[in-house]
Amino acid sequence: MNQSEYLALPHRPNAGLMVVNPRGRVFAGRRIDFKSDAWQMPQGGIDKGETPRDAALRELVEETGIRPDMVTVSAESRHWHAYDFPYELGRKLWKGRYRGQKQRWFRLDFLGDDDQINIATDHPEFETWCWMDAGELLDKVIPFKRDIYRKVFAELLG
Repeated sequence: MNQSEYLALPHRPNAGLMVVNPRGRVFAGRRIDFKSDAWQMPQGGIDKGETPRDAALRELVEETGIRPDMVTVSAESRHWHAYDFPYELGRKLWKGRYRGQKQRWFRLDFLGDDDQINIATDHPEFETWCWMDAGELLDKVIPFKRDIYRKVFAELLG
């Protein structure tokens, strides 16, 4: 697949989750499948017939062990945010069917205790996690997601 064929591919529908603790810090996980120090907020694909909000709450449990009753959905992004994968990475992910992801983002205010978070799930995505200030996470997120994070922080953190 050449570069122009790659750019003609669609974006994969995805839900992004900004989990915010009472101190205004954001949940960040270090990806288990990257050799670099890649941190991100939880996110995941939207299944056929699933709403973005339902996908967000499903992914919340799957990636963090946080149950929906431990959060309040306090905001949703007004529109979809899209980003492209770097060409070499995109050709490998999902058998090369997508050039990137389009995401609907949700702010989830965390009502639980830190010891209720469990990233050792059936299919773990993170090797460790912590609460970070938005600026700190912007410095640690993989570069091709940085612009989306900046926009989502501006919109949902206020």
